[in-house]
Amino acid sequence: MAATVENLNPPDESYGRFSTGILPSHVLKRLLEAGREVTASEPFAPGQVQPASIDLRLGAKAWRVRASFLPGPGATVADRLPSVFMHEIDLSEGAVLETGCVYIVPLLERAEFSARISGVANPKSSTGRIDVFTRLITDYAPSFDRIEPGYRGPLFAEISPRTFPVLVRKGSRLNQLRIRHGSPQFTDTQLRRLHETAPLVDGEPNIDNGLALSIDLKGDAGGRIGWRAKRHTGLIDVDRPGVLEPRDFWEPVEANAAGHLVLDPDEFYILASREKVAIPIDHAAEMVPFNPLVGEFRVHYAGFFDPGFGFEAGKPPTARGVLEVRSREVPFILEHGQIIGRLVFERLTDPPPEVYGVDLGSNYQRQGLKLSKHFRLP
Repeated sequence: MAATVENLNPPDESYGRFSTGILPSHVLKRLLEAGREVTASEPFAPGQVQPASIDLRLGAKAWRVRASFLPGPGATVADRLPSVFMHEIDLSEGAVLETGCVYIVPLLERAEFSARISGVANPKSSTGRIDVFTRLITDYAPSFDRIEPGYRGPLFAEISPRTFPVLVRKGSRLNQLRIRHGSPQFTDTQLRRLHETAPLVDGEPNIDNGLALSIDLKGDAGGRIGWRAKRHTGLIDVDRPGVLEPRDFWEPVEANAAGHLVLDPDEFYILASREKVAIPIDHAAEMVPFNPLVGEFRVHYAGFFDPGFGFEAGKPPTARGVLEVRSREVPFILEHGQIIGRLVFERLTDPPPEVYGVDLGSNYQRQGLKLSKHFRLP
């Protein structure tokens, strides 16, 4: 195999064995302790640094706004806020964010990125599974959920609960940030070699601009293939795990003989991938739409797959991808085995000392069809 330019560069001792890639937890902790790349107005909390990301925390206030917006290259969030501002909400003792409303919340963290550092954010898994649409905004941002190289400034979360009202407070963690050094590329050829070394799925992989995942509509032994969210439910406290009764918020979706599911417009579903997935400990992955032209639905708000997800050395993959699915304006039929998304992989600059799994108390290791951590097991 011919050496790439990246292979010829000496390793950067500041970031790990490789000169480019996603920064792992031990590098992130070292940078945070030194006040580099990300700072915060309050001390970082225990467990805030994950194997390949940093949980971001809500600040003490939220602004109810009449519409979502992006500042654009010529403006800050503060510049744009007066045109959409409705009222301010105090989060210091907790407050309810209502369904169908849009809120902007300054975060406790701030970016102080150097020239070759960039970032990408996503909702946390538990945020996506309760249908809370959450996106990161920066000053001068041309797009959501991206922090440009060299950006130095405040961070904001745009939050819009779509199905359930939620109780949040200062310090609540709804989204997470991955930090990347350089601009690494990961090709399908590299992905096939990675699968040969450590199987990424339980079966023959479908690799084409990433690793394809398909939908399971046959279900478990009881015939359950998913959950559909109820309307007009009670409140979900985002910081209280394991306290809610699933059937107060969800109705089960059962398999049928035809092996398909009709998605009703504007309904929210929790479904699972047919494949079991494993993410090697020195890689991470992001779920992206397979093809926006194949159907009128959105899949997977919370797209991060951490290093070690579904991975156990010497064993086949152990965890299914749980998918948050919403149809758009028209009913749409999903067929069993239909490809609905793909995993795009990136290498870490170094393997983290601790990976996603039982040792970290990770909520979704070895998961099948599983609701968010807020619910008791059905």
